[in-house]
Amino acid sequence: MTNVKQTYQTINTLSDLKNLANYSFVEALHPDPDAKKNGIDHSSREVFSGHYVLVAPTPIENPIYISHSKELFKELTFGENLVTSEEFIRLFSGDSSLLPNPLQKLGWATGYALSIYGTEYYEQCPFKTGNGYGDGRAISILEVLINGKRWEMQLKGGGKTSYCRGADGRAVLRSSIREFLAQEHMNALGIPTSRSLCLYTSKTETVKRPWFLNRSYSRDPEVMIEESVAITTRVASSFLRVGQLELFARRARKNEHPKAIQELEMIVLHLIDREYSEDIDRNLPLEKKIILLAKEFSFRLTSLIANWIRVGYCQGNFNSDNCAAGGFTLDYGPFGFIDMFDPQYQPWTGGGVHFSFFNQPNAAMRNYQMFCKALQPLLKSNEKEFEELQNTTDKFSDMMKEKMEQMWASKLGFETYNDEVFNELMKLMIETDVDYTIFFRELSNIPDDIDMLTKSFYGDDKNNAKLLERWSMWLTMWRSHLNVTTLKSKEKLSNQMKQINPKYTLREWFLLPAYKEAQKENYTLIKELQEIMNDPYSEHTSLIEEKYYRLKPLEFFEIAGISHVSCSS
Repeated sequence: MTNVKQTYQTINTLSDLKNLANYSFVEALHPDPDAKKNGIDHSSREVFSGHYVLVAPTPIENPIYISHSKELFKELTFGENLVTSEEFIRLFSGDSSLLPNPLQKLGWATGYALSIYGTEYYEQCPFKTGNGYGDGRAISILEVLINGKRWEMQLKGGGKTSYCRGADGRAVLRSSIREFLAQEHMNALGIPTSRSLCLYTSKTETVKRPWFLNRSYSRDPEVMIEESVAITTRVASSFLRVGQLELFARRARKNEHPKAIQELEMIVLHLIDREYSEDIDRNLPLEKKIILLAKEFSFRLTSLIANWIRVGYCQGNFNSDNCAAGGFTLDYGPFGFIDMFDPQYQPWTGGGVHFSFFNQPNAAMRNYQMFCKALQPLLKSNEKEFEELQNTTDKFSDMMKEKMEQMWASKLGFETYNDEVFNELMKLMIETDVDYTIFFRELSNIPDDIDMLTKSFYGDDKNNAKLLERWSMWLTMWRSHLNVTTLKSKEKLSNQMKQINPKYTLREWFLLPAYKEAQKENYTLIKELQEIMNDPYSEHTSLIEEKYYRLKPLEFFEIAGISHVSCSS
């Protein structure tokens, strides 16, 4: 999409912003014909056709400013004072009733299908048809073009929609803080992601959520607790998901309504326009565009997963509806950053092994297969391209393997992947109970002996002579494969590795004190975490290092709400 509008040097008011509005999603695609024109569409119902439902957000009561992303504000050319202005707070806490024209007073929610690990599910839909599953509390409210780039802004916790499935449409402060901090942290780690604009909570409005007792080891929530509601505004080039393409492909395959195949083609072309316009010539025939789309998404998705594992991130619930069709990280629900290395690490109590840390490449492959399956109805009459799409699908695992090996090589400071060094390292890391982030950061110093590495060891393993001897042998083998011949070359490689292996990651036990203080209207720790986690590769002060660059305290292991979380948010 071409930007024909000029951006203000600094956007200080909504009047400045209104001139940059460009609602491509609602203007290019079909609305639900059964939607209420006033946007008061807040009850769960079946949606049979259309790409979106227009809906009015529900404002939170007595909103309070907590924080905003200074980095994103700069990218958007937003003035710093904008975030605390009355009109800005009103809009991004859910009240769009007083917006100046041509800003739209109604937002939009989208439906999507659900597949879990390559299997279609309908049970999560209250009607068992798949026509009631979608954005139950996420409402997009604005699209703008700023300096040639499109940004869509979406309220998380902005109230009920027709996809709410009987829920209250709210997000709680705890989960909102997690998502707000995590998105900007991932961006700072150099990983494609949705972004965080601002975070507001309510001084008076609360909801009840299932949660765990204090210091519980339970895997299931045990009590209902009352929590403050909040809205975090997430921003992305689009919020198109694999699950959306699946929904329209299902309707086309089953011929559920006369415009089903047309609506599938429309959303696929809109995806290309929004996310792949620089990679795919808009003048190409549809079938050529689809093949290029499948190839480019494969490249982006495999790169994304390799980067997740590089920094120790686990999505936890990587269903197709949580998989952005643009190839970036989306939907920070039950995610987690790994502490002690475990290939089967899973932060979500409902996730199982299939969404665990080292299984994320397989989960991605399943989502990719569903993505390509959703494209198939558009190629039914093109045998050659249909076969090429299948070949592209079949090559996904090879591309994923290649990206993973490139990633491991870079983490280890190698130019090329070495299977022997890697496999022996994995054995040692599992046997030794190693902190994933600290180990690779210390390795980035290119130590001469294992003393620095033992800083990452949990328990008594640092005193196990036989184990330490094996580590010494591995370190010697590893160093023999490095291209280090002088002090200068060692320093250069060390700096390179430190840009691959972060020093700080957003661990859940760092967040716990911030949640507790936020409930008391003290947001100091949130801002402190912002400063550190938005600069995760750098050295910080000794006080910060002592606080955030250390092993997870043993008393936090297996504790509910810290080592594992539920989906209640």
